[in-house]
Amino acid sequence: MRENGRVTSATRQPETPAAAVPPRLIATDLDGTLLRDDKSVSPRTIAALAAAEEAGIEVFFVTGRPARWMDVVSDHVHGHGLAICGNGAAVVDLHGGPGTHRFVKVRELARENALDAVRLLRDAAPGTVYAVEQTYGFYQEPDYPKLHMEVPDALAPAEQLLAPDAPGAGEPVLKILAYHPEIDPDAFLTLARLAIGERANVTRSSPSALLEISGPGVSKASTLALCCAERGISHEEVVAFGDMPNDVEMLTWAGQSYAMGNAHPDVIAAASGRTVANNDDGVAVVIERMLAERV
Repeated sequence: MRENGRVTSATRQPETPAAAVPPRLIATDLDGTLLRDDKSVSPRTIAALAAAEEAGIEVFFVTGRPARWMDVVSDHVHGHGLAICGNGAAVVDLHGGPGTHRFVKVRELARENALDAVRLLRDAAPGTVYAVEQTYGFYQEPDYPKLHMEVPDALAPAEQLLAPDAPGAGEPVLKILAYHPEIDPDAFLTLARLAIGERANVTRSSPSALLEISGPGVSKASTLALCCAERGISHEEVVAFGDMPNDVEMLTWAGQSYAMGNAHPDVIAAASGRTVANNDDGVAVVIERMLAERV
């Protein structure tokens, strides 16, 4: 939904018609959507993406992953090779291969906002632990669990990691990760949104109680909207795919959108359609049908 030009989260109304115009851009989430559970991109999906770009349809990978975790799809970029990472916090050029990704656009989380979010969520949910995601660094608190396949650049309380003299203080903060070992994931998301308010955008893409906190108004949808506006592409010309709450705004915004067969209930409610699960190549199924209808 768009209110006063702002992309907001909402359940798609049943009467919303499918886009009547030919699609010009495909926006797809990665984990649980384009990628199979083993994190591979199937040969069928690779072929479908290539066929879409050959037909003149741009493909955007739109993910909560940081840029350094994009190697999984770097070999499959065609055309422009751009990806929206960190839930909209960055647009990255994937050309050049692993280790040479270039930041095209950065929408940072101001450190003051980040500190406010940390403090407010600590008060609302004692026991919350944090990690800090920056353009070129990853930092975490000592009690933050080993959820990611990397060694943090530094261990310290979040308040120190976000201080003016912190390691990496010269680099933008893309998002804060907040984990709670006991609270139900959906309940934790609701609690955090109420506690933090408009100081930051809060979402989640993990099955555990792991939240992702970005700058105010920063989401997959809002950054995708900016990229489309720069290309003269309207939301009616976008087809989007997703499976988790961090995809809801994007699926609501796009003219056509598909929840995966394995999607969260909120995603199913937001999308205009549904495809089969990620392990059954649900994205490829839709792209193949879409291209066949263009002939």
